[in-house]
Amino acid sequence: MSSKSKVKTQSFMIEGASCASCVSKIEKALASVEGVTGVEMNFAQRTVTIDGDVNSHSLIHSVTDIGYNATPMNSGSEQDALAEKAQADEAHYNNLMRNMVIALGLGIPLMLYGLFIGDMSVNTSNQRIGWAIVGLVTLSVMIGTGKHFYIGAWQSFKHHSANMDTLIALGTGTAWAYSMLVILVPNLLPEMARHVYFEASAMIIGLINLGLAFEVKARGRTSEAIKRLIGLQPNTARVVRNGEEEDVDIAQVQLNDIVRVRPGEKIPVDGELTDGQSTVDESMLTGEPMPISKTVGDKVVAGSINKTGSMLFSATHVGKDTTLSHIINMVKKAQNSKPSIGRLADVISGYFVPIVMILAVITGLAWLNFGPQPAIAYAITAMTTVLIIACPCALGLATPMSVMVGIGKAAEAGVLIRNGEALQSASKITTMLLDKTGTITQGQPEVTDISTFEQRQESCVMALVASLESQSEHPLAQAIVGYAKQRDYPLNAVTKFDAITGKGVTGYLNGEHLLFGNEALMHQFGIDVSVAVEQAGTLANDAKTPMYFAVDQKLSALIAVSDPIKSDSLAAIKRLQNKGIHLVMLTGDNEATAKAVAKRVGIDDYIAQVMPQDKVEEVIKRQKHGEVVGMTGDGINDAPALAQADVGFAIGTGTDVAIESADVTLMRGSLHGLADALAISQATITNIKQNLVGAFMYNVAGIPIAAGVLFPFFGILLNPVVAGAAMALSSLTVVSNANRLRFFKVNKSA
Repeated sequence: MSSKSKVKTQSFMIEGASCASCVSKIEKALASVEGVTGVEMNFAQRTVTIDGDVNSHSLIHSVTDIGYNATPMNSGSEQDALAEKAQADEAHYNNLMRNMVIALGLGIPLMLYGLFIGDMSVNTSNQRIGWAIVGLVTLSVMIGTGKHFYIGAWQSFKHHSANMDTLIALGTGTAWAYSMLVILVPNLLPEMARHVYFEASAMIIGLINLGLAFEVKARGRTSEAIKRLIGLQPNTARVVRNGEEEDVDIAQVQLNDIVRVRPGEKIPVDGELTDGQSTVDESMLTGEPMPISKTVGDKVVAGSINKTGSMLFSATHVGKDTTLSHIINMVKKAQNSKPSIGRLADVISGYFVPIVMILAVITGLAWLNFGPQPAIAYAITAMTTVLIIACPCALGLATPMSVMVGIGKAAEAGVLIRNGEALQSASKITTMLLDKTGTITQGQPEVTDISTFEQRQESCVMALVASLESQSEHPLAQAIVGYAKQRDYPLNAVTKFDAITGKGVTGYLNGEHLLFGNEALMHQFGIDVSVAVEQAGTLANDAKTPMYFAVDQKLSALIAVSDPIKSDSLAAIKRLQNKGIHLVMLTGDNEATAKAVAKRVGIDDYIAQVMPQDKVEEVIKRQKHGEVVGMTGDGINDAPALAQADVGFAIGTGTDVAIESADVTLMRGSLHGLADALAISQATITNIKQNLVGAFMYNVAGIPIAAGVLFPFFGILLNPVVAGAAMALSSLTVVSNANRLRFFKVNKSA
């Protein structure tokens, strides 16, 4: 369950983080700052999000203290931040490609020379001079194109730690230093071991730069969803001031400004329609494909598209307070979070580099003691290969890349996932509790049947009931009041109003004691309802909700309200059942009504006459039986159960309290959004597992081969250059696999 309280959040760009082992160090340093309550680093984006009441200087200081740099992300607008990051990524990509061309420009000719033209041994004075010049050129190329690796390694060394840069610096540095040793003091080495490896140093740096460049390019595609969301907001708005319409920058729109939107234009800020009517396409925000009709008094949200008519609306939310801005912030924060499966990978990565360095030393000693001649040359080759091949880049990228794509994909479908943990938990749900009203049904009940007793007139009864219910916020009350208003029945002030949870309401009007609610309420006040029980049963069996109305201890009416089932609930419920999820319907209705509704939508398990506290207890009870419980609801009374569930799903058309309490918000009012959310979460977690398994297998298989385990059997010893290519390829494979999620399509019939 995620934290639901609002806390101060700050985001920073991190420089110098080269691999997954850096993540745990940076998070640990930030978490130790007093006042920090939560830290999430996204290695793929090189960004970190910090929760807590703490000043930015302390946070930056804690990061620089361990050898990295942190820059606050304070761009004025989302568009500016996006452009700034795209520009920085493009510059970084160009720099990496330039380094790659220079390094491979030296490494490839040297490698071809060794393969086809001459020997790379040092046996004569001329060869020593020639290779010394090549060695100096190689050193300049290593510094020029790989200085970021060596600086990173030095920073880590100063802070008594190690990371990917350490491995690359040690690997390439060892190959170069050994070659120079051969040139400077060849007599110290056996003749067979006088071989130089300058091409390996240059090739490794070139290939790793190439892999990083591809990674930068590929990870840019993982954030396409957020780019599309940001792109929904126009840069200008047409505001009516002093009777004149003028185009102003979006940042200059003020609350209560009257804004004009013409057909085909995007709505710039949230507002309420004051003139005109139109249809509005909200599909990019809610996933709802059909345009929605809007008329005076209806709300419009920034980012949606005005389809047909021209309209004027009053701005109600501007700047960072618009619904679109909240969605963007929620998605960005969720993309920076990681599920527990990702945290495990980070912990492993933290120990990975030191272990690899120890394995490299053991490999070298093994070759020196048991290897063939020239043993030192074999030892240097094997050590360098182990150091290069074992970089845990792929391990660090495996989770954040998939989370970014998965959460972005969900946002496109109108599903807002609050964090990575909710994403993982949603994929494991075994039982889903569904609140009936507003979730399975439309949540807009209508009065369908009225029977009066004691010779009372319908108009008189409904005026009294509506007066009483006008003080209630229950959806059924709105149906009663709406019915009375349509017929111009008078509503009068009620005194001593009291809502009895799960039963009904009471109050006094003109000295008469009024009671309106279910049979339990009538029994509580000792009112005889036997004359209406049979009729109430018939109404309930027809999926209607019968309610009793009593005046001064005498039953005066039986009123039925029906809440129509949403047109697509049946199909969505079928999709959920096909996934093997056990569905339970919860409702405050009586047993007969609950049974009738459940039967109509194909749910076998239902619980009737449920009070808010009962929903929480039902969640807890099923959790104690080992089930992973999801809860879907839309009302204030659902909030405790949404918070208690392993994953709470709030229908976006419901109350703010329900949405704040939920881990996932379904922007559409359809249960298909729930099925979509589960399908996307399962696809994302599967993708993460594929990445992690691939990354682990790469290292588990790669390190022994690099150490030379195949040499005794097949005479095969991996070249360090091949190790460099394999390392670059492993990261590229993970990023490409994560990007496959972008093409995932939800099967609506499954």
